[in-house]
Amino acid sequence: MRGSRRPIYTVAAWVRRQPPKVKAFLGVVAGMAALVFLRFIVHDHDNLFVAAEAVHAIGISVLIYKLTKERTCAGLSLKSQDLTALFLAVRMYCSFVMEYDIHTVLDTATLATTLWVIYMIRFKLKSSYMEDKDNFAIYNVVVPCALLALAVHPSTSHNIFNRICWAFCVYLEAVSVLPQLRLMQNTKIVEPFTAHYVFALGVARFLSCAHWVLQVLDTHGRLLTALGYGLWPSMVLLAEIVQTFILADFCYYYVKSLVGGQLVLRLPSGVV
Repeated sequence: MRGSRRPIYTVAAWVRRQPPKVKAFLGVVAGMAALVFLRFIVHDHDNLFVAAEAVHAIGISVLIYKLTKERTCAGLSLKSQDLTALFLAVRMYCSFVMEYDIHTVLDTATLATTLWVIYMIRFKLKSSYMEDKDNFAIYNVVVPCALLALAVHPSTSHNIFNRICWAFCVYLEAVSVLPQLRLMQNTKIVEPFTAHYVFALGVARFLSCAHWVLQVLDTHGRLLTALGYGLWPSMVLLAEIVQTFILADFCYYYVKSLVGGQLVLRLPSGVV
């Protein structure tokens, strides 16, 4: 057993010694390799979107277990949950008035769960909420997302208000996890259930990003044209990439901690 794990430790130790630019390059290479791998083994790329939703559901299940069985919300960011509820509510509205489909049903279930989590943190488990550590100013992301949505939004035939709302929820989703990452950086120590939940978010967003990237490649860019004209198609793809890379650093330390057999994740300074 030790012999089989030694190469993993050797590689991890080598990566740890590299400067930040080399680590960033290795991360990009690993991401591209994963995309190539998924392109060959997944024939219907819509399955990646379903897989992303499934992994997200697993993350939410871990969160529900933590709140109901552990009876504590320590380590969870209420502000991240508020942002999640906001972009889900806006996206649900857009789905109802623009394109009602199965994603509307999934968003409804996710929003209901998120509102329950917010209720538990605000009222039932308020004594364990780390309010002093959850100090990210959410207007720093809500206002820029709203302004960006006003400037860059879909060029479809839908009502202008609905198009701006759709752009707003796309941009806000990309950065909604930032308060959670800030809280974890403030505490430096992340307990297992919170780490599992955030890692599930990272995997789900990578799969969602892979779905979009592979769709663009397979259609030779025609998918971007179908989304509209101007900057909007590029901004959609950029938002998917941004929300993946925001969580990439945390996922690296999560896997490193898991390989090392550590139940509690310890984050070094500068991760977020």
